[in-house]
Amino acid sequence: MQKTHPQVPALGIDFGTTNSSVALATGDSEVQLASFPVRGAETSSFRSVLYLERKKKTSGVQRMHSWTGPAAIEHYLEAEEKGRLIQSLKSYLSSTTLIGTEVFGRRYTLEELVSKMVFDLRKHAEQQFGMPIRYAMVGRPVHFVGAETEEDDLYAVTRLREAFTIAGFENVDFEMEPVAAAYAYESTLDHDELILIGDFGGGTSDFSLLQVGPSVRRRVRTARDLLGNSGVGLAGDAFDARIVRKLVSPALGSESHARSLNKTLPAVPAWIYANLERWHYLSFLRTRNVMEILKSAHLRALEPEKIEALISLIEEDLGYQLHQAVQRVKFELSRSQSAEFHFCDGSMDLRISVTRYDFEKWIEEELRAIEHSIDSLLNASGIRPREVDRVFLTGGSSFVPIVRQIFATRFGEDRIRSGNEFTSVARGLALRAEEVLRDSSN
Repeated sequence: MQKTHPQVPALGIDFGTTNSSVALATGDSEVQLASFPVRGAETSSFRSVLYLERKKKTSGVQRMHSWTGPAAIEHYLEAEEKGRLIQSLKSYLSSTTLIGTEVFGRRYTLEELVSKMVFDLRKHAEQQFGMPIRYAMVGRPVHFVGAETEEDDLYAVTRLREAFTIAGFENVDFEMEPVAAAYAYESTLDHDELILIGDFGGGTSDFSLLQVGPSVRRRVRTARDLLGNSGVGLAGDAFDARIVRKLVSPALGSESHARSLNKTLPAVPAWIYANLERWHYLSFLRTRNVMEILKSAHLRALEPEKIEALISLIEEDLGYQLHQAVQRVKFELSRSQSAEFHFCDGSMDLRISVTRYDFEKWIEEELRAIEHSIDSLLNASGIRPREVDRVFLTGGSSFVPIVRQIFATRFGEDRIRSGNEFTSVARGLALRAEEVLRDSSN
């Protein structure tokens, strides 16, 4: 039978800290993912970045240009004079102090900046799926980064809703991201299960306990099917920052000293290295003041070659390339007990050996927070680990062996499942949108 789209498209949007994805439910539990062009290929992951650049027309009038997603990164890397690259905006939605920012003399609210990305996601979905889109089921974490109270989370949701409104959406529903992942997993089942979902994004790690399966869908899902949620405001970005801090920064002089009269002091202020931990912050260091600090440090440093490497990194604006190398070594450590961090770009050539054991020691604090969140969810729900039929893990950090071991220790390796790690939330959101639209039309 020919499938038909509902009058209102059942669209799901996973607006993530690092990556976003879009999916359309097409009926019979099937979903079509939106794809985005990137360097002659296509990807279902849309980088959650915004690049703003000021260009002067021949008349002398300056105009602001903006790009989002893969195009934002390409324009940023190609620009000789860098504009303003902004990412991880989702991490600031719960902040009552970060209302907006000024870019080239113009004030933007946080909601306006987010809306630029959301608008492009909507327009791209309209072009690919061939229909106007004014409704979406949008994912949200259990707890937003920085949220300490329920009011903080509600404030973040309100801001996210406003961003979608500015982007042209007339109606938006929200669903917990781990619950959405459960919908994606449930679509593969021919029997009922009690499942624990672990959703690892760039900024948050979220967990949910749910009853899922064919009979749940048939009898109409109720609030009692969701046994509980928990979450913590850290994930893949925090792991990356640890690699930079423990592995890369020492090779660039973070532990080096310099002569100062009869004393030896740190060669370079610590705040400069803190800016390396998020790649888009590196461009903020290309100022006359910072370069003077570094050149002075280079003259007095006991290890001048490391300070010289840091100067090259900043002058050549290699933050994006550096963090791509961080991603590669993290991926290699997920497959092997040891790896070589290799960063060769511009005039830099760093080669540093690292073991999985080292990496796991660096992220011990983050791992304890994740364990506490899972155990709190089980305790609050009154569910014992042996009562959980399956554990479904999704998101990039679910590949990290020590993260997976947290679940294997509690539930057993045989009960762990994974799949579509980067798009399962968007898939589930589309299926959830289809369910809501169907129920509302009955």
